[in-house]
Amino acid sequence: MEVIYIKQELLINEQIKVAKVQLIDENGEKRGVLDTYKARDIAMSKNLDLVLVAPNANPPVCKLMNYGKYKFEQAKKEKEARKNQKVFEVKEIRITPNIDDHDYQFKCKNARKFLEDGNKVKITVRFRGREVNYVKSGELVLNKFIEDLADISQVDKKPLLEGKNLFIILSKK
Repeated sequence: MEVIYIKQELLINEQIKVAKVQLIDENGEKRGVLDTYKARDIAMSKNLDLVLVAPNANPPVCKLMNYGKYKFEQAKKEKEARKNQKVFEVKEIRITPNIDDHDYQFKCKNARKFLEDGNKVKITVRFRGREVNYVKSGELVLNKFIEDLADISQVDKKPLLEGKNLFIILSKK
């Protein structure tokens, strides 16, 4: 079961401490400037809450509404927005500087699939032993990746050498 915490930021009913308010009824029509206690009486008679929606206005604006229902709708909208939110993942592809052509094609195909799914791709060239002396060959492989995926991707991070790894980050255009 999911617990939803509702933070109360709007003042309602007895929490409103100003003398006069601009009242808007449940249909959205202006009722004019009234004393707060009269506005509260109107809200009680209609089984609704008096909600302070614009405290900085002169006079402050209050609206007649079912506050519980309003907060429920707000929570529902927030939950829906979170559900539709796309979370980006960074997928990593590791290669060596002297990668074979078939292996390169396979890794390139996977990178293309990851990019089409909306993920970012981190392509890492690992240098082992004395391969670190030949960083240029690793850069050539990364530049080939950038070239082959240029139609679908853009470079977020240029080739960067960190220790024994050289990497780039690509994202969908």
